[in-house]
Amino acid sequence: MALMKDRMKEVAELTRRLKEEFPKETEGFLSFLQEAESGENLSKKDKELINVALSVAAQCEWCIAFHVKNAARLGATKGELIEAGFQAVVMHGGPAFMWMTRLLEAVDEFVVDKAA
Repeated sequence: MALMKDRMKEVAELTRRLKEEFPKETEGFLSFLQEAESGENLSKKDKELINVALSVAAQCEWCIAFHVKNAARLGATKGELIEAGFQAVVMHGGPAFMWMTRLLEAVDEFVVDKAA
């Protein structure tokens, strides 16, 4: 089953529809997102790993899929992604631990090099 790939399709469809129906608000959010991620002190991969941890803590399937895919594209390994997830567990406890289920699914679907 490709649950996390399905989540990515849902993100794309949501973004397309909101751009069409609510362009001002959507572009405002997307512009903020781009600006917030434009800092130079952390690498793009490091930012995505942080976003992976925050996605697990926030218990957001779509966020997990989105950020794992991006982190993997930037070269994040399975080990880096799982460690990022465990940082969420450190800060958020048992609920975040259970959301590691979705993180593992996303890693299995998006990380080509499964090496830790």
